[in-house]
Amino acid sequence: MVLPGGARSGVSQLRRGVLQFCVLALLRDGEKYAFELVRELCDAHGLVTSEGTIYPLLSRLRKEEWVSTVWQESDTGPPRRYYTLTAAGRLALADFTAEWAPFKTAVDNLLDSEENHQ
Repeated sequence: MVLPGGARSGVSQLRRGVLQFCVLALLRDGEKYAFELVRELCDAHGLVTSEGTIYPLLSRLRKEEWVSTVWQESDTGPPRRYYTLTAAGRLALADFTAEWAPFKTAVDNLLDSEENHQ
């Protein structure tokens, strides 16, 4: 039995918390448009998202000045807004990356410890 606000809710909140840094990581090697980001996030296990999630996130990242945008013509339809990582975005990603490794290790150690006690 899973109680309201249980494990699924916790994983969902964790996913939302790290999603912005996953987007920054995808932009590390060059510009992308929103649908490309959605597709790449969907290809990563556990990061399935939608355009309805990504657009507000990209808007927040623009307001934080972690990404910049430029409109480009498309051969297959209307112009697309391409997102590029800014220097501030690179710094935010580097800070997150430095914090993530020890955080992940600590959580993994606790979870592994729990498995060994069963």
